[in-house]
Amino acid sequence: MTTHPQPVTISVAAAEFGRDMEQGYATIAALLEESRNRGSQLLVLPEACLGGYLPSLGGGDETEESRQRRLKALPPALELDGPEIKRVIDMAGDTVITFGFCEKDGDTRYNAAVTVDGSGILGSYRKVHQPLGENLCYDAGDSYSAFDTPIGRMGMQICYDKGFPEAARELALDGAEIVASISAWPTARTATVENMEEDRWKQRFDIYDRARALENQIIWVAANQAGTFGSLRFVCSAKIVGPGGEILAGTGVEPGLATATVDVAALIGAARGGGMYNLRDRRPSVYRTITKEPIHA
Repeated sequence: MTTHPQPVTISVAAAEFGRDMEQGYATIAALLEESRNRGSQLLVLPEACLGGYLPSLGGGDETEESRQRRLKALPPALELDGPEIKRVIDMAGDTVITFGFCEKDGDTRYNAAVTVDGSGILGSYRKVHQPLGENLCYDAGDSYSAFDTPIGRMGMQICYDKGFPEAARELALDGAEIVASISAWPTARTATVENMEEDRWKQRFDIYDRARALENQIIWVAANQAGTFGSLRFVCSAKIVGPGGEILAGTGVEPGLATATVDVAALIGAARGGGMYNLRDRRPSVYRTITKEPIHA
């Protein structure tokens, strides 16, 4: 195991980020200061921190005029080794920070995440699973890899990825003991409710977070956007989930910072040492259809 030998204090945010990059940096700085005041070594921020998310999801039979308007409304595309990411690195110091942005690679854009500290980039990721027309704006990533950090071995996912158990399992099998799942997860578009706690997409978000932690017996850290952007209203619900599926800290449906001190080695050891060690007890030879290409009607 590559776990950090000491307990790790983790903070995770439900916070609002839009197109205004300077406001985004100010929000990151404020959350970083608060997390440091709480003694946190890891701060997990939402998807699309630098430049905001898409103003709407979908596409379908849009007109050419609508398509051009949508393309002009995309977030700024940033290079992984560019000055915008470096600015967060310079802010980080000894704190490990995970956050989302729109990555530019030549003429291609990706919905991306990066984990940094003051020494530089520790890991990067391009979103694999794309919901509701996101593929009209971004190309998809094609891999999951865990990476070592000063607070232990980590993995990253973005939003819709959490709906796919195979994705979290890939990271767990690669040794990730802490997974940062960052999102811009909105309320349901239909059958809307006044009380966000009752929103079916909010409930789905929470179920996925707890299930992914439980089935892999890992620490799951879920950040989310807050407020509204374009036509989207975000459910907040940032949380830290233990390897038994228990919520250790959360923001509920409000913006804020949730913090928990986690003895990663002890929690994972207890979960996996009680006779039910999910990664050990898998039977891959039986799962014959999991990696087959889907049949499209």
